[in-house]
Amino acid sequence: MKFYKFTKIIIASVMIFSFSYKANSQVLISLLLGDKLNSEKLKFGLDGGVNWSNITNLDKSNYKAHFNLGFYFDFLLKEKTHWYLHTGVLVKSTMGAQNLNTYTIGNPEHPALDTLFVGGNVERRLSYFNVPILIRYEFKNEIFIEAGPSLGLLYKAYDDFYNEVKEKKDLLYELNVRDLYNRIDAGVMAGIGFHVLKGTGYNIGFRYYYGLTGLLKDNGGADPLHNSTYYLYASIPIGAGEKAKAKAEAKKKEKEAKKSKK
Repeated sequence: MKFYKFTKIIIASVMIFSFSYKANSQVLISLLLGDKLNSEKLKFGLDGGVNWSNITNLDKSNYKAHFNLGFYFDFLLKEKTHWYLHTGVLVKSTMGAQNLNTYTIGNPEHPALDTLFVGGNVERRLSYFNVPILIRYEFKNEIFIEAGPSLGLLYKAYDDFYNEVKEKKDLLYELNVRDLYNRIDAGVMAGIGFHVLKGTGYNIGFRYYYGLTGLLKDNGGADPLHNSTYYLYASIPIGAGEKAKAKAEAKKKEKEAKKSKK
């Protein structure tokens, strides 16, 4: 049975990467797994929310808000304890920064671009598959804390040049900069959360991530750039609520049966 569940987890992970560019990828996972994985020792579901990202060691930058979405697994590490392993994949997870200074684009086909964006700004978008590996401790009051490493695989990177002609940001040029960045981003993550409904896996929480690896392949001897991101998230289990409800009804029937015997 354990091997069967593990096999389904592997299949789901492969499918989510294969369909990560499509909006229905989360639906595919839920159809594949349903409530089969949720148990007292394992919780599975969707994880998503809003994150605010910035990049350290830039002369000028501001936090930028993004939406993120993925799936998660919570493994009970040992029976009758409060220690869990939280992991999963954020398949839609953008980092970066906004209000950066413009720089020379150097496009030989369109040399006027540098002139057009004088006085404008740049928004940097770094899209990752993020995999947190967090050790979680749950207190009796339903509050939990967690911390551990997190790994990211970069699959898209763009610098969006903006300037104003008649309206704010009505002039845009999108520059693909993925070749300038390291594909792997590794760092540490820590957070705090709360169980909204006890025993079902519904959680809300707040996390912070700081990248330990430099973003650029070649930073020209300057201080390395690092990702810095705050997450406000909600975890929604698939099928766990129904299981908890069924378990409660079973206990209720058991009590009624005992009373009727008396």
